[in-house]
Amino acid sequence: MPQITVERSPYLDDVDWEQFAVALHPLVVDIAGAKPEACKTRVLRTEDEAVGAEYEGHAIVNVSIALLAGRSEETKARLTEAVVELLRKHIEPTDGVRALHLSAEVRDLDPSYRKAVV
Repeated sequence: MPQITVERSPYLDDVDWEQFAVALHPLVVDIAGAKPEACKTRVLRTEDEAVGAEYEGHAIVNVSIALLAGRSEETKARLTEAVVELLRKHIEPTDGVRALHLSAEVRDLDPSYRKAVV
């Protein structure tokens, strides 16, 4: 915990996603009270995407952060706002992209969540 998933467009292959993850982890620690060594981020490249009736010219990034239950709605909102701002700082305008759609969400992990480090 936290389990962080970044889904991102192929338009954004030039972004340094590892650097983004390393910059994201301190935000999660500071705002949500997580431990640095507990932050785990996976970046998944999407293949097919559409916005409205269009399938070209839109780059999409969604960051999903799953935390153990107990954070207030205010804390979750502060974290999502900080994540979207961090995305803005890490993603430069790209040729061929008319619109960049950035989003973030924080959700509670199911009580059945378990982990193991082997």
